[in-house]
Amino acid sequence: MSVSSLFPSESVIVSRLRAAGCVFAEDEAQLLIAASPSPNKLIAMVDQRIAGLPLEHVLGWAEFCGLRITVDPGVFVPRRRTELLVRQAAALAPSAATIVDLCCGSGALGVALAAALDGVALHAVDIDPAAVRSARRNVLPVGGHVYEGDLYAPLPPTLRGRVDVLLANAPYVPTEAIRLLPPEARVHEHRVALDGGPDGLDVLRRVIRDAASWLAPGGHLLVETSERQAPTLASFVTASGLDCRTVSADEAHVLVATAA
Repeated sequence: MSVSSLFPSESVIVSRLRAAGCVFAEDEAQLLIAASPSPNKLIAMVDQRIAGLPLEHVLGWAEFCGLRITVDPGVFVPRRRTELLVRQAAALAPSAATIVDLCCGSGALGVALAAALDGVALHAVDIDPAAVRSARRNVLPVGGHVYEGDLYAPLPPTLRGRVDVLLANAPYVPTEAIRLLPPEARVHEHRVALDGGPDGLDVLRRVIRDAASWLAPGGHLLVETSERQAPTLASFVTASGLDCRTVSADEAHVLVATAA
């Protein structure tokens, strides 16, 4: 019997995934097969996916901006909609930009922006130790730095007033809405990466409040938000002394704030 015959057939895997509610069962089956070094490993990975573990956590990576980003269990999986934030940042960044990625999760945003630009100095921060471990696996190989702590607190003081691009894909789901999220997020991603407080804006308010002191003249803060939250967030940005605009595409909404 050949080794290949020991592997479950693709059609069987597709059937099991589809029965579990996986919309893109064919694509997922191919990814799982390609990632499996042995029949037992493949069966285990399929079982994990059927049990509801996000595909990215099963594979150990997520595709983001054309890159493979390492994503460990429990860590926030970068969403495709957030690629809009990276595109906007790339269009605004000066040459040899200093970039800070707050609430970095796996570090996907900063790494993707570094891949799109030349000569950047990348700094990434997260409060979740699991996210920090994942981010280090992505950020350190591109020459960046990763810090564990609350927002700006762990950043080197020498960065104050020198940040050209400040990214923050901070949690913005209202606490009461967490229960409405798909199980892949609600059950398998750490709550600290999702819960934005009663109105979803607790963390973003803190990001905006202190942004001006970290941004270089003409520097930009870019945050992801929802359509419903954008007007409230924009008013808070303006009150903080920053110019503000909102960019939308499909279901993605990015608020861009610029320092004087």
